[in-house]
Amino acid sequence: MCGIVGIATFGGTPSPVAAELKRMCDAILHRGPDDDGMQIVENVALGMRRLAIIDLAGGAQPISNEDGTVRVVFNGEIYNFRELRRELQRCGHRFQTESDTEVLVHGYEEYGDAFVERLNGMFAFALHDMRNKRLLVARDHLGIKPLFYSTPGNTLVWGSEIKALLATGRVERDLDVDSLGEFFAWEYVPGTGTLFKDIRKLEPGHMLVVDLKAGTIDDREYWDIPLQEEDHGPSYDEWADALEAKIDECVQRQLVADVPLGAFLSGGVDSSLVVAAMGQANTFSIGFDDPSYNELAYSQQVADHLGVAHTTEIIKPDVAGHFEHLMHFMDDPIGDFSIFPTYLVSKLARRQVTVSLSGDGGDELFAGYETYLANDRARLYARVPAFLRRGLIEPVVNFLPPQKQKKGFVNKAKRFVEGCEEPASLGHARWRIFLNEAMRANFFSKSVSSGMKRDAGAHIRKLYERARPLQPLNQSLYVDTRSYLVDNCLVKTDRMSMAVSLESRVPLLDTELVEMAFRIPAKHKLRGTETKAILKTVAARRIPASCVYRPKEGFSIPIKQWLGGQFRPWLDRATDKRRIEADGLFRYDTVAKMKSEHLAGSANHSHVLWSLIVFNTWKDMWLEGQ
Repeated sequence: MCGIVGIATFGGTPSPVAAELKRMCDAILHRGPDDDGMQIVENVALGMRRLAIIDLAGGAQPISNEDGTVRVVFNGEIYNFRELRRELQRCGHRFQTESDTEVLVHGYEEYGDAFVERLNGMFAFALHDMRNKRLLVARDHLGIKPLFYSTPGNTLVWGSEIKALLATGRVERDLDVDSLGEFFAWEYVPGTGTLFKDIRKLEPGHMLVVDLKAGTIDDREYWDIPLQEEDHGPSYDEWADALEAKIDECVQRQLVADVPLGAFLSGGVDSSLVVAAMGQANTFSIGFDDPSYNELAYSQQVADHLGVAHTTEIIKPDVAGHFEHLMHFMDDPIGDFSIFPTYLVSKLARRQVTVSLSGDGGDELFAGYETYLANDRARLYARVPAFLRRGLIEPVVNFLPPQKQKKGFVNKAKRFVEGCEEPASLGHARWRIFLNEAMRANFFSKSVSSGMKRDAGAHIRKLYERARPLQPLNQSLYVDTRSYLVDNCLVKTDRMSMAVSLESRVPLLDTELVEMAFRIPAKHKLRGTETKAILKTVAARRIPASCVYRPKEGFSIPIKQWLGGQFRPWLDRATDKRRIEADGLFRYDTVAKMKSEHLAGSANHSHVLWSLIVFNTWKDMWLEGQ
């Protein structure tokens, strides 16, 4: 696990220099505190920071082939590197290290660009072919590891984090207003966009192919979730058996490491299944004083059942002190509250281990979210006569004040009614949007609103269109895997674990398991009102049923209450009238009304208000700061 950076110039543009490459590496020191590597050859600068996991003594980068004509810097892990190594050795390639990184240069020599399709792992890499004047910059199949890039002039600049690109001084710090609208709608910027106009994300399963002689950059897709028909041949039990075996295989494959390894354990289905497949393990979990946000009893029950060494910690409501520190790692910000527990459990784990496995991906692959149920129920709700919906049900639900606890009937009812007002073309994502088209016209200033050309839901509709060959539920799972998972959940896990130099692995996102998940019939995932049905069946074979068949809680914090408490100073700064009017981005009257309603308890605007706090802090630190 490392962080990578680089610069390539062409078309007569001067070569990058060592000083700017060093600034890029220094900017991501936290991603690799063990070592660095920097090399500039023929107008291509490759740099990296290393967190040593495999071949601690011999895995320094950049790594080259036998004659030094192909070199690479790499972030991540290749879990099938031993099989690839043996295969390449039979083809005559000679290896100089025991590192997984070296299979990249020899794989490229043997198979060309298609070698990336043979990789099983999480990765971002930059490979320079000096003989053929080519550069490949690639990101893994599911987008587990990040990769950002910019193309100022005849230059390509890339890195594992945006701060590395900014450190060059080559990239302008201009706000992308379309991305701003998307950020407040979804709490993240989807697809290739970022809040910086001139910086883009490389999409999962994509590579940039750079012809250094011609100065051209081609963005190519090398993999996507197969849009295949469901396989109705096996029975439910046969599918459960196959799924259980595949989870075991994927988890065991990801246990390779030359450093201490553990796992996050929430006591839910996904993380518990991962831990059960590990065998002996060190596991970690955190909880909160508020019982509606505390799952420690479940994690302890699972740990006791599996006989693993479990470490827990109660988090007191004093996390505001971490916020500014965490924003250093949020140069590509998300508004997800759960950055705090993710950071704190990563910090807890890092005291004992260097690698931790997590259960990310289970909800998106096997239908674990209530939004999938809501989408089905919305069809039934639409059959209720309009005069009852508009004249009775919705006024009553909207009149009720939100409950303080995380969920509860009233909170769910209010959210359901809100989602039903959104266009059906957004599918289940209707219940994820926090600032819809109508709201943003009143939230943003007139000048900003007029500059927004992109519908906030455009990426959702595009993904649904692409997934059209799939059954409706699997369409929704495809959309979530390609948007919410990659642009929010995996960003949160990567940023917060790397903030403490902890490698986080996600075995449920092994490409073989992902492809299997989309072959499993949708009816086995959502059975009546039971979400994630087949995964729960597998889990119940290994952990207590009381931990499997319980309401889904999610990994969050009591932000609704904390906005009026420990985060009140941040809220006051973000909603200050002088600041809002000086920035010219938001309408003060709308922001003030949302703040007043939230603090009075008459409405829950925590998502939008928290996103405003995050955005303003990001703006101070990264858009305008140094």
